[in-house]
Amino acid sequence: MTAFDSVILEVSDPTAAEAFYRAAGLDSYVSVRGTDAPTTGFRGFALSPVTSQPGNVDAIIDAAVGAGATVLKPATKSFWGYGGVIQAPDGTVIKVATSQKKDTAPASRTIDQVALLLGVADVKASKRFYVGKGLAVAKSFGGKYVEFDTPSSAVTLALYPRRALAKDTGVGQEGTGSHRIVLSGSAGPLTDPDQFVWETATA
Repeated sequence: MTAFDSVILEVSDPTAAEAFYRAAGLDSYVSVRGTDAPTTGFRGFALSPVTSQPGNVDAIIDAAVGAGATVLKPATKSFWGYGGVIQAPDGTVIKVATSQKKDTAPASRTIDQVALLLGVADVKASKRFYVGKGLAVAKSFGGKYVEFDTPSSAVTLALYPRRALAKDTGVGQEGTGSHRIVLSGSAGPLTDPDQFVWETATA
């Protein structure tokens, strides 16, 4: 089975980005490296830290905002749980969420898992592409959502319609230039149908 190992964010200021992701509690889920590749608007992906209760969502968002993030969607209850959306100083969109609506313990900044949501033009076509490259599907809901089985990674890889992901995170779907993200794993090197780049993982 093809392995997905890690997420590399390409940023203009790696030192500042490292400090931000450390303050936000995401430094063990992503790494950063420098780039000057031009990019504008929505970069077509979102990181989604998942935690166990609303108080944790607020604590994580507060820490990220204190480190320089801006709020795109204030945290609020919904039919599926509780969550909010922020944007890192480097432009990465981050959706912090929980399926719970009530706290059952003191608030903490504990993150249970992180999903990388790729906004794609055609979920079914991208699913076929990745299955053809050896990734195994864990969950699939037609053209609405696909989640891959990524046991070797701390990050879960998923596909989401680009328009729906932009709407869900409170940004316009328009964007051009580099995604400024690289996926590392045994599938690389490759470029997928939406121009997301993979490179071969190094030891």
